[in-house]
Amino acid sequence: MARIVMKFGGTSVADMDRIRNVARHVKREVDAGHEVAVVVSAMSGKTNELVSWTRDASPMHDAREYDSVVASGEQVTSGLLAIALQHLGINARSWQGWQIPIRTDNAHGAARILEINGDEIVRRMGEGQVAVVAGFQGLGPDNRISTLGRGGSDTSAVAIAAAVKADRCDIYTDVDGVYTTDPRIEPKARRLKKIAFEEMLEMASLGAKVLQVRSVELAMVFKVRTFVRSSFEDPDAPGMGDLLNPPGTLICDEEEIVEQEVVTGIAYAKDEAQISLRRLADRPGVSAAIFGPLAENHINVDMIVQNISEDGSKTDMTFTVPSGDVEKALRVLSEHKERIGFDVIQSESGLVKVSVIGIGMRSHAGVAASAFRALAEKGINIKAITTSEIKISILIDGAYAELAVRTLHSCYGLDKS
Repeated sequence: MARIVMKFGGTSVADMDRIRNVARHVKREVDAGHEVAVVVSAMSGKTNELVSWTRDASPMHDAREYDSVVASGEQVTSGLLAIALQHLGINARSWQGWQIPIRTDNAHGAARILEINGDEIVRRMGEGQVAVVAGFQGLGPDNRISTLGRGGSDTSAVAIAAAVKADRCDIYTDVDGVYTTDPRIEPKARRLKKIAFEEMLEMASLGAKVLQVRSVELAMVFKVRTFVRSSFEDPDAPGMGDLLNPPGTLICDEEEIVEQEVVTGIAYAKDEAQISLRRLADRPGVSAAIFGPLAENHINVDMIVQNISEDGSKTDMTFTVPSGDVEKALRVLSEHKERIGFDVIQSESGLVKVSVIGIGMRSHAGVAASAFRALAEKGINIKAITTSEIKISILIDGAYAELAVRTLHSCYGLDKS
């Protein structure tokens, strides 16, 4: 017998037929004798509808009331799934974030989980009751409903799994695992059997949409073994109830991965933009003068490249931001031009960041050189490069995105079984 947290996303609970299918997945685990808690998202499209209603009511709405409205989507799903489970003869009840409680900070709309008291859920699970928890929400210090931001149900599930000391956390979605790259771009992409927390964190932050970044961070910190599985497979198919080796991809500590590949996957992020500040004075405080105002305006800066003139008196600073933030970033930098002291500001949109990821890169030389050589052979020009122990990120023109992904996927042999 094991203790399992199962999470189902919006497409998995999009209508009553799919909710009934989810109930069958839960019943399979209950019938196997496991203690089960379930975390659910709002039905597909419902959160977008609720968000649009708040904006229609007032473009400058109170974030606390926004949370009160958008959190209702998960409340509906949790109640419907509890009813569907009861119809199958399973003892189940729904829980809202404030009932557990899931304590968060007061950043309404983008709250972070501070504490979960899972004692009551653990007690009830021990009595055979299935807890159906509304994801994406908690209780702020002002005793008002708070929400965790987009993808927050993944974070809820991993946090609850840590709080109740679950043996594993199963994230059910519309894909059957984590792939070496996007199968829509590279048909030869392979589903990974295992991937390390650190690799998954890089994949999620660099464009892979399978899991929310904060959920992977939590899983890594609390060592929550997490499976990515498909909710659209037959719940009663052979192997679906295998406790030790369920179908899907296991996200785990790298010590569990016996044979580590040099490169695990290729991720990409579209809609990147590059901003360059030319002929800056090379003096202490310039970087703070640039990136401080951008941070204050919630503009996320990624790749940063600095070039210093031969005499050391001037420097060029180039960095990337999301395309949607270009105009805002240019405005902020122009407002601080005198303090920063640049001569010219330039920008370019429509770029793509392609990343090579793998924990095996720590102990293998020549990984970056192979990427650069392969891209050069395809005539793909590199605009910027950043690296870490387990990652190489390359900035290129958006028109070459799919070619670059396929080229790098083949370069490292990821298209071979």
